[in-house]
Amino acid sequence: MTACHAQCIRRPLLTRVFIQHHKCHRISYKRAARLCPKAKLDPNEATESLETSTEQNRLMAPNPQSEAEKTALQSFLYPDASELSNSEMPIWDHLDELRERLLIAALAAGGAILTCFCFSKDLVVFLEAPVAEQGVRFLQLSPGEFFFTTFKVAGYAGLLLATPTVLYEVVAWVFPGLTQSEQKQLAPIVFGSSILFYLGLVFAYQILTPAALQFFVQYADGAVESLWSIDQYFEFVLVLLLSTGLSFQVPVIQVLLGNTGIVSSKQMFAQWRYVVVGATIAAAVLTPSTDPFTQTLLAVPLIGLYLGGAACVRLIESQKSAPSQAPS
Repeated sequence: MTACHAQCIRRPLLTRVFIQHHKCHRISYKRAARLCPKAKLDPNEATESLETSTEQNRLMAPNPQSEAEKTALQSFLYPDASELSNSEMPIWDHLDELRERLLIAALAAGGAILTCFCFSKDLVVFLEAPVAEQGVRFLQLSPGEFFFTTFKVAGYAGLLLATPTVLYEVVAWVFPGLTQSEQKQLAPIVFGSSILFYLGLVFAYQILTPAALQFFVQYADGAVESLWSIDQYFEFVLVLLLSTGLSFQVPVIQVLLGNTGIVSSKQMFAQWRYVVVGATIAAAVLTPSTDPFTQTLLAVPLIGLYLGGAACVRLIESQKSAPSQAPS
């Protein structure tokens, strides 16, 4: 079998090859027959293949109007090549860089935990302060309970101290893969997220924890003496601090959703009723206590943070629409 016969057997494919090779949709049946005289081509089949290929090329061709009408989510998932960085690295170089940054983050966390363990007793006294003036006494109910509790306190405190370093290493590794607009937005988002997290810790330590513990002490007053396990107390306090700090990240999530175009500020404000119910349920889940007073103290700031995040999204949307509405 000659090469001509091998090509002539695949008659529909032959027509598509002609069309793709010459970039022309006017190849006639006679010209295809001349190029391969031994092929028994059917004019109707050739015309049908030509029309099918033309339709496929039309669908695959880029549409300028659709490019202009890309949503914010499509722009986030499929950014333009002009917005990406020109620097390229092999995959193994990326993995080596990731390993180095993870090592630096682990060393920073380990050093911070070791430092906090050296001052673990001072940290214990600091965390006992919310109920120290209310006559509560702490007991060690098993051998080594206080020793392992100091490890737990040092671990939590060390991770909090090492958070800026760990966050910097993560951002530095991700930064080259972001677009120019995302790189400009990254610093405010990271800075705002850190500030909100530490504000959540301060709010939990200064307001939420004393109010919850005072409620328990006053409720038991006159009936039982408050003798608390040191391990269970610190589990209560540390979980409350961490959950409050994480719950203060609601505005950051809203800004990310608003920038990607998934949710608009109008939709956020329209769902405020569901937010009130969701904040109440989230406060009941996040707080380790079961009293409604502590849950209310956390639910109210969550609702305020949600409304503040929606306002920030609306401000960002107005800043984006201002250049497009300006007179040329």
